[in-house]
Amino acid sequence: MFLKPYYTELEAGRFSFTRQQSSDFAKLISNDFNPLHDVETKRFCVPGDLLFAKILTSKGLFSKMKVSFSGMVTDGVELDSVVDSAERLTINDSKGKEYLAIEHNDQVTHDLALIEQLVRSYVSFSGENFPHVLVPLMHEQNVMINPARPLIIYESMSVELDTLDLVKPVLKATTSELKIDGKRGRVTLNFAFEDEGKVVGKGSKSMALANLREYDDAVMTALVGDYNKAKDNFTG
Repeated sequence: MFLKPYYTELEAGRFSFTRQQSSDFAKLISNDFNPLHDVETKRFCVPGDLLFAKILTSKGLFSKMKVSFSGMVTDGVELDSVVDSAERLTINDSKGKEYLAIEHNDQVTHDLALIEQLVRSYVSFSGENFPHVLVPLMHEQNVMINPARPLIIYESMSVELDTLDLVKPVLKATTSELKIDGKRGRVTLNFAFEDEGKVVGKGSKSMALANLREYDDAVMTALVGDYNKAKDNFTG
């Protein structure tokens, strides 16, 4: 299973993530170089896409899902996938704190090859959000995140597939928007799933931006440069 190197199995079906596993997933699978996922950072958190990938490989891919992220997971936290009801799954820690919840229908597949294909396609899209999508949106609205503390919070996502009888689904970005409310903003990224040249589903991803300020081209150029430098240092 492709996800095996990126989590640690514990007793009774529980699991956890090390900093190295999380950072490797972000960089190698998601192409995501957010400094929050760097091994040495003080504000480290496990990528939300890794939590999403883990619960799908464990519990299956549903044709309709609404995913909510409610907390940031740090390294070494003991986690468990919980079935709250016939239509709800969660990832909780040993104290019952919830970090992720999925509301879903009853159409499910446990085809790991299909799940891997969809997960890889989704997280690759997700990892490219900064700077390719977010920076043009912020420039358009004349706002930007705080370069000293660039806070982008992964809030929710949804997936609606017309069928689970798929061969090799790929994700294609469609529309995006940024709504501003004072020093906060909410980004919605919409996408479609295609399989063998046909649209077979759709979805969206929502993120919150905090501590917004007036857009400064020189500062944002430097921030993007640092991001790309980190990427180049890793890949090269």
